[in-house]
Amino acid sequence: MQPQQSITPWSEERLAQMQVRLSRKLGPEYVSQRPGPGGGPKLSYIEGWKVINLANEVFGFSGWSSSIVSLVTDFIDVNEQGRCSISVSAQVRITLRDGAFHEDIGSGQAENVRGKASALDKAKKEAVTDATKRALRSFGNVLGNCLYDKSFTANVSKMKVPPVS
Repeated sequence: MQPQQSITPWSEERLAQMQVRLSRKLGPEYVSQRPGPGGGPKLSYIEGWKVINLANEVFGFSGWSSSIVSLVTDFIDVNEQGRCSISVSAQVRITLRDGAFHEDIGSGQAENVRGKASALDKAKKEAVTDATKRALRSFGNVLGNCLYDKSFTANVSKMKVPPVS
C-alpha cells in the first residue's frame, strides 16, 4: 500500500487570503430578494451566476470544480392540454484544487410548461443551480452562507447598492 500523498497546491499565504475572503459577508450588490412562500416575508438569495463569479474570484477559475452526483426526476404531471409540471432533485459536489469538497442538494420545478422536454430542461437547470449555490455556501459567508443570518439580511436589504463602474 502506497502512502497517501497530500495535495496542497495552495501556499499557506494563499489559504489565509482565501479564508479571510470567505469569512466576509456579501455586499448589497450581490443580494436579491423575492416574495416568500404564500406571500410571507421576502427571501434573500444570491443569483447563480453571481456566486459562480465569486467562487472564481476566491478560488481561481481553475481552483474549483463542480460535478453532478445525482439528478432525479421526482414527478412529471401532464394535463389534458399537454402542459407539464415537473419536479427534479439534484445533488452537486464542489471540489477544491486541494481535494476539499462540499455536497448539497437542490430542487427545480417547471409548472404548466408546454412540452416535457422544455419542462425537464428548465427543472434540471434550476435544480443543479440550486444545489450548486447550496454547496458553495458551505465554504463561507461570501459564497452565500451569510444569507442564512436573518439580522444580516434585514440590514443588507436596507443598504444602497453602489453604482456599477
